[in-house]
Parts: sequence; C-alpha cells; structure tokens
Amino acid sequence: LEGITLERGKAAIRPEAKAVHDEVGALLKNDPALQLEIQGHTDNSGSPTSNLTLSQERAGAVRVYLVATHGIDAARLTTAGFGDTRPVADNATDEGRAKNRRVELHRK
Repeated sequence: LEGITLERGKAAIRPEAKAVHDEVGALLKNDPALQLEIQGHTDNSGSPTSNLTLSQERAGAVRVYLVATHGIDAARLTTAGFGDTRPVADNATDEGRAKNRRVELHRK
C-alpha cells in the first residue's frame, strides 16, 4: 500500500495521505471480518529508542484516524512499531529516508 508516508520526526497524518487512509477505511467497512495490524516505521535519524517510540505513535495515529473518522471497531486494529529496524530503502539518501518513514498494513 503506497501513500502512507510521514514527515521526519512526526506521527501526524499528512493531508495528502488522507485519501489512502480513507480507502482503507472503506475497505474495512466493506469487509467486517477484516482485521489489520498497523505497523509503524522510521528512517535511521534519531536514537533507536526515540525511533521505536515514534514508530509506535505513527501506527497509533493511523488507528485513531480509522476509528474516529470511519467508525471502525478498534478491536479489529492492532498496532506495532519497529523503529528503524526494517528499512525498505537506503537511509543514506533523502529519498530512501522518506520511503522508510512509513506505515504498513498487514492482514491478521
């Protein structure tokens, strides 16, 4: 799922990412049995401890958005934060770091 990206050092949902979150909300509404784990990730800027906390906050922000905006039962959504331990791109470049600041959704 592309488009669930975040700014450096923040857990707030970017306005341009709301459309993707709204698609996820619609998907969850259309499939009441679907349960997701929301996984937060960071780039390697900052300490491992702060990155872990930030990644957990990012996953939580998406969960709160889906519950508050779309009325999704919170019990269907779990969260996990992985900090900078699972990069998908090279943290040596701005583009790579931007790709690593993300939230992923996984079916449970």
